[in-house]
Amino acid sequence: MTRSLVPVILAGGKGERFWPLSRKHRPKQFLSLDGSDRSLLQATADRLLSVAGGWENLWVITSAPIADGVREQLPHLPEVNLLVEPEGRDTAPAVAWATLEVSKRHGKEVVIGFFPADHWIGDRAAFEKTLAAASQIAIAEASIVTLGITPNQPSTGYGYIEQGEFKGSFGGLPVYLVSRFTEKPDRDTAESFISTGRFSWNSGMFIFRAGVVLEELHAHAPNIIEPLLKQGKEVYPQLEKKSIDYALMEKTQLAYVLPANFDWDDLGDWNAIERLLKGDGKNVALAKHVELDTKGAILYASDSNEAIVTIGIEDVVIVRDGNVTLIVDKNRTQEIKQVLKLLQGDPHLEKLL
Repeated sequence: MTRSLVPVILAGGKGERFWPLSRKHRPKQFLSLDGSDRSLLQATADRLLSVAGGWENLWVITSAPIADGVREQLPHLPEVNLLVEPEGRDTAPAVAWATLEVSKRHGKEVVIGFFPADHWIGDRAAFEKTLAAASQIAIAEASIVTLGITPNQPSTGYGYIEQGEFKGSFGGLPVYLVSRFTEKPDRDTAESFISTGRFSWNSGMFIFRAGVVLEELHAHAPNIIEPLLKQGKEVYPQLEKKSIDYALMEKTQLAYVLPANFDWDDLGDWNAIERLLKGDGKNVALAKHVELDTKGAILYASDSNEAIVTIGIEDVVIVRDGNVTLIVDKNRTQEIKQVLKLLQGDPHLEKLL
């Protein structure tokens, strides 16, 4: 008999917008960004362990270059529960392969949950209650349950999910058919979404029975699931690079949304530090900071012996890590990825990636 939910952590991302702290050998999920001593990956495992019932039922899928880092971060994870992709091909191949592997051990009726390794979740009890409800839905219905985050602002950084038909309450929580998934909107559109009360942020967390998703992948993404069935992970380099949203969630008729109310952040870039840690102070400093006339700054230094001194600036991010110092306007942190492309072409600078 299996547990009611087998969690799989998606830990293959790079987190480039947290450069220079996030690098090739040290991606975002290996970092502690909330002032604690636990990395994002470790914190994700911590909150899923009780749901899994122990390490033997917790799985992680990651990419080959950082697999050893995952082993160091999670020394209690059984080696057989660590799935190592030969190369990253986005989330559709990851979900397909992991679902195949978990179902080989636990059967097609097992309920699987997929959870990105780089999320911050504040209320563990509310999170566990939501997962219990999602598992009930997955058992009762042929469904792919996605957790929608109830918006607290008209964010333009997330995709949105529109609620359709009400399908009942599970564990005291309402669940709806998905009417549609949307791309990241502009601000006016985001405000109109929120005003209806029918939209949630797309969290990228999914819960379903293995057999349901395998059937849906055969119907909507045969070019991903069928090669994996025949050849296993060796076929990875030939697979289409595609997200699970595009490959499956936007096509299936079995998508359900469970609006969740726990505190959540996907920690997309350096501005997330301010959302997590901003108190009454003028700045957020995970560093020794000496300032004159500075406000709205986010500061980080990986070496506690180093200091950052600022005079007469506002709304900037300053990050000091080893041989790199980044200074960027808070409103332009999304452009860090463009800088990394410039570094890639320079043999003297590539070592900074």
